[in-house]
Amino acid sequence: MNFTLIGQLLIVGLASGAIYALIALGYTMVYGIIELINFAHGDIFMIGTLVAIVVIDALGAANNPPTGIALVGVILLAFIASVVVCAVLGVVIERIAYKPLRNAPRLAPLISAIGVSLILEDIGKLWKGLSPILFPQIFPNTTFYLGSISVSTIDIFVIIVAVILMVALQWFVNTTRLGRAMRAVAQDREAAALMGVNVDRVISITFLIGAGLAGAAAVIYGLKFGSTVFYIGFNLGLIAFTAAVLGGIGNLTGAMLGGLVIGLISSLVTIIPNSNDPSTHGFGLPHGGVAWVEVFIFGILILILVFRPSGLLGSHTPEKV
Repeated sequence: MNFTLIGQLLIVGLASGAIYALIALGYTMVYGIIELINFAHGDIFMIGTLVAIVVIDALGAANNPPTGIALVGVILLAFIASVVVCAVLGVVIERIAYKPLRNAPRLAPLISAIGVSLILEDIGKLWKGLSPILFPQIFPNTTFYLGSISVSTIDIFVIIVAVILMVALQWFVNTTRLGRAMRAVAQDREAAALMGVNVDRVISITFLIGAGLAGAAAVIYGLKFGSTVFYIGFNLGLIAFTAAVLGGIGNLTGAMLGGLVIGLISSLVTIIPNSNDPSTHGFGLPHGGVAWVEVFIFGILILILVFRPSGLLGSHTPEKV
């Protein structure tokens, strides 16, 4: 067994899983508050990648990659722009598409979410076209070694940024007054309102934070993978949704854990050999593990929904009425 390759895949999987976890947090926060699967969330992430590209291009960094403090400034501005635009977009979508349907049957806001998702995809098409768009690779991606395992600086950067954001979110939700209000609304919206909590404000802030995290994930995704396309939000959104369900949708720690687990699984599956290769003597899968990554991911989703719908860290709770 090639332990060096496995070690490298684990690092790549952690970096990818950290991005999935950031996106999954948006799904799990919104569901925890109003029990809505916000299918437009992944497309907000897509808009964030386009905003970051525009900012980096506008600063002239795409053709003349900066270094030192200038590089930090460009990346920071791209982060701020993407986070702010996505956060505002999340609040606007909540006010226009979800708030009027808050007391409607559950199917109505779900259909509205799908409609918003399609609208955002069409905005992406009109803005940047149908073809994949290259994301300016301004981050100096060097490699160093831990023994025989190579580690890239971009993977380290992605993991560090994601961990900082996830820890900050946990601190905010668990220790601040607004975080307590969010937890109160998630537990019982009517009782929280009777205790003086501004429920509408809390819901809007939840969408603001969740969409902002998607904006941050958009920047580190672009820096790591180097391209985006109008349907990337749909693809990554489904994977992040799977991560949220795996960890226990509505549970912040579960979303983080689910994202990391999905990232590791999707990375390690690629090591499965190609059964069509004569050297493997028929062992493996047709076309290799790379072609089967999504089968494994969504197979996990089906198994979780069938055998443990509450997820790894979720708990069985009665339906809210």
